[in-house]
Amino acid sequence: MKMSKTRGFAPQSEWKKVNWRKLEKTVFKLQKRIYQASQRGDVRVVRKLQKTLIKSWSAKMIAVRRVTQENKGKKTAGVDGVKSLTPKQRLTLVSNLKVSKKAQPTRRVWIPKPGRTEKRPLGIPTMYDRALQALAKQALEPEWEAKFEPNSYGFRPGRSCHDAIEAIFNSIKQKPKWVLDADIAKCFDKINHDALLTKLNTYPSMRRLIKSWLKAGVMDSGTFSPTDEGTPQGGVISPLLANIALHGMEQAIWDYANSVKGKKTHYKKGLALIRYADDFVILHQDQKVVEEYQEVINNWLHDMGLELKPSKTKMTYTFNGFEFLGFNIRQYKVGKNHSKQGFKTIIKPSKDAILEHFERLSKVIDKHKAAPQEALIKHLKPIIRGWCNYYRGVCSKETFQDLGYMLWNKLQRWGYRRHPKKTKTWVNKKYWGTIGEDNWIFMADEDNYLPKHAKTEIIRHKKIQDTRSPYDGDLIYWSTRMREHPEMPAQSGRLLRKQKGFEVTVR
Repeated sequence: MKMSKTRGFAPQSEWKKVNWRKLEKTVFKLQKRIYQASQRGDVRVVRKLQKTLIKSWSAKMIAVRRVTQENKGKKTAGVDGVKSLTPKQRLTLVSNLKVSKKAQPTRRVWIPKPGRTEKRPLGIPTMYDRALQALAKQALEPEWEAKFEPNSYGFRPGRSCHDAIEAIFNSIKQKPKWVLDADIAKCFDKINHDALLTKLNTYPSMRRLIKSWLKAGVMDSGTFSPTDEGTPQGGVISPLLANIALHGMEQAIWDYANSVKGKKTHYKKGLALIRYADDFVILHQDQKVVEEYQEVINNWLHDMGLELKPSKTKMTYTFNGFEFLGFNIRQYKVGKNHSKQGFKTIIKPSKDAILEHFERLSKVIDKHKAAPQEALIKHLKPIIRGWCNYYRGVCSKETFQDLGYMLWNKLQRWGYRRHPKKTKTWVNKKYWGTIGEDNWIFMADEDNYLPKHAKTEIIRHKKIQDTRSPYDGDLIYWSTRMREHPEMPAQSGRLLRKQKGFEVTVR
């Protein structure tokens, strides 16, 4: 089967026969070359390779696959009303993808914010625009991965929340510091289009395409509204564009530090700005210096049409603690016998995160009052595993134990309500069992049981090396950090992860 052309690729079954690994390798080789050229500052080669990738049939196939099969929001329709495509329609979409076509408006969808009654807007592009955005992202991302600052962790390949948390830990583990815990107000909604396009500084047809998406407008309940600012949350390329808009924040405070006459060393010593998407912290030993950096960042953001959100931006000290990405980070004074610094840095799940998690579990249990135990286990299991995996890299042992006890009480009440005429002993025997030496397992049988929070093994996350990117071509390094790597056979990747003694999922 020839893989170079879409024409003649008619049978629907052919989509399922595509050697996706081969296509991924082809595209990844181009992306590596874009990354390397960008590192060298060779703009001419970067643009030439990007144009080649945009025209690549392999890249178009991968783009369509990502938005129709892999993306979490694939079942949400844009203004075209299209939620899914048949294999034949996917191939037609591949053949129709062209950079020159004008973007259609996005469809406004309102989704609730986690743990709150207020909602945030998503702008859902059409299926065609989603695929084209995925294609453009494949070309632009390697160029910018070579430029992005080392302490930017959100929405980047090979990086995660856990890398940001480890970066904070590394910055404060030797000395307590003042912290500016900051949030950018309506970041995605307020980015200045002209400033973003100027910073993007790409070739003309790509610039026109990005501008077309930015200016496409939005349909909300049949009413069209133009978009004069912002990049819609919900677009495939929006997180990358937001990162490009915010690129340079770290450099801005270092430039300021270098400009302070006679105090450069003081202003630079122990300085760190750690960003995850539009949330960031600035760390330094001197409160006055942090306040100056806040003003520097405010002025820097203004040029991009942005500003800090006062209600979510606060100054604190690491001994008082602060929260970031669902974690509570705090230092506690201890005797010199316990720590030579005289304090310990403890990172654990935040109280809000714990409460939100338990409320989610409780809602599932309440919703399944009359459902079979098997159905309840099926719905609770992924929630517990996902939450525990997120927090397994910090001091979560006590939290896991507490949550286990709270959940046990909730499930017992669930069982007692179902059988009000039975004894508690009878109910416990019906719904709980033993596996090995572990008692009180909520289980239907040995193959269908609820995992305990407290059984989650605490494994310290290994932070990414500062300037690393999956596009740098270091196969050995990335095979131990990513479950899938385009150039690594799946079996070899599994063996390498076992040899390294850890397995980390990122992105």
